[in-house]
Amino acid sequence: MSRTLQIYPITAIAFSKFGDLITLKDQPDQIINHGLCDRHHNLAAPETIDGHAGISLFKAVPRSLPYRLELMERHPLGSQAFIPMSQAPFLVIVAPDNGGVPGTPLAFVTAPGQGVNFHRGTWHGVLTPLTEPGLFAVIDRIGVGGNLQEYWFEEVFEITDERA
Repeated sequence: MSRTLQIYPITAIAFSKFGDLITLKDQPDQIINHGLCDRHHNLAAPETIDGHAGISLFKAVPRSLPYRLELMERHPLGSQAFIPMSQAPFLVIVAPDNGGVPGTPLAFVTAPGQGVNFHRGTWHGVLTPLTEPGLFAVIDRIGVGGNLQEYWFEEVFEITDERA
């Protein structure tokens, strides 16, 4: 048996209690490189405890809809940012904390080129591209100590896209 979740377009306001939406601002903070580059500054702040922020590349297998959400994870010692290296949108799943386990999840889809930074300790789904290439820069905590907590749902959630 499963419960159905609807996908919503992601917005900075709707996502704010879970993390930062990494997207271009309406206007750049600076124009640099002799007028050839717009700088959109300080879009997210990586958090770490007893480690350092590192940049990794992830190559994830694209998923299809409806998507079965069985597992969520969180990182108590650092934030985690997913930044796509293509213009393909991807699925972002988050949940409030409910006494140490995820509450009812919310599902968002990014616009092309947007990324997210999950706040430290935020329950979230795994990296879920919807199309190839599934290549992401990931900025997260590198260091010793347990920084991964997983939760497997007894009843899975089916995430559907009925926006069309």
